[in-house]
Amino acid sequence: MKVGMIGLGRMGEGMSRRMIKAGHEVYGYRNNVKKSEEQYEKGYISGYTNSLESLVEVVKRGVSIYGEKSGETVVTEKPGIFMMVVPAESVEDTINELLQFCSEGDIIIDHGNSNFKDSRRRAERLAKLGIQYLDCGTSGGVYGLDRGYCLMVGGATFAVSTCAPLFNALSPGIGGAPRTRDDDLYVRQSEMGWLHCGPAGAGHFVKMVHNGIEYGIMQAYAEGFNILHEANAGSAYVKAGDAEVAPMENPEDYQYDIDCSEVAELWRRGSVVGSWLLDLTADVLRDDRGLSKFDGGVSDSGEGRWTVHAAVDLGVPAPVISSALYERFGSRRLGEFANKILNGMRYMFGGHNVR
Repeated sequence: MKVGMIGLGRMGEGMSRRMIKAGHEVYGYRNNVKKSEEQYEKGYISGYTNSLESLVEVVKRGVSIYGEKSGETVVTEKPGIFMMVVPAESVEDTINELLQFCSEGDIIIDHGNSNFKDSRRRAERLAKLGIQYLDCGTSGGVYGLDRGYCLMVGGATFAVSTCAPLFNALSPGIGGAPRTRDDDLYVRQSEMGWLHCGPAGAGHFVKMVHNGIEYGIMQAYAEGFNILHEANAGSAYVKAGDAEVAPMENPEDYQYDIDCSEVAELWRRGSVVGSWLLDLTADVLRDDRGLSKFDGGVSDSGEGRWTVHAAVDLGVPAPVISSALYERFGSRRLGEFANKILNGMRYMFGGHNVR
């Protein structure tokens, strides 16, 4: 199959390489033409263009040969498939530009982390033009090139079926994880590493919740390792008789100099808390035990907020995901003014020291 790839950063490049390896043609477009040329020379893409207009032309132009004797060649235009791997804030502008050159029958796939409500709206808008829009939540990051990408797809069934060979090329396949039931003769679509989750918006809805869960898991790891990191606080504790801070009752209980790097490595082997995220944690701790290159400010790209919003709309409790999201706000010192208010109130009603 022939596909146009819009966005050839680390993830877009990895996706292109997997599809080319599976025998598909991938033509790329990115603002950095020099980088595109380098990717082409390395065989990471089948070709590249310097505009969306030319990308659409290249992808949609097919060559059919009629008559062995005459050797007549007729250039025909066929529906095009275009994948976007761009930031959520760029999706709308990219679609608007694409629509200037696309036509009925084309398929546009959004592999970014768009809000599922935006995806529903976009699909409805494009359907009126005869263009199919698939929202494809994509997990795997920079490791997807080797491991494969987990794909959560929303949209019309016939458009998903058309793109199935591409999704099969991108996903890990049946060998991506041990089968839940070895005696099951039927291979489910999800076992291949991709799933048609439902109509427009369903793919990004599932990916949104996926990332919300990721927030909670990552926060649990972070808090647990922080407790281990502080486990030797009793060794340096000096009882100062400070009324402003509750004293440590039994400093002798907390005199363990625990190497978090070694614990992370240990937990990777046979532990129920083992995971790919723990593998990554062990990797970063091995290189820098004090994590000196990080400032502790953690960003949130939107999916955590949207998951909490959905939980509120649905009336479903989600305290862990909510707490993990708020912790990210706090890590960026967005609660500093609130803490100063607390300082002020305590100072005014009790003369408590300002810290």
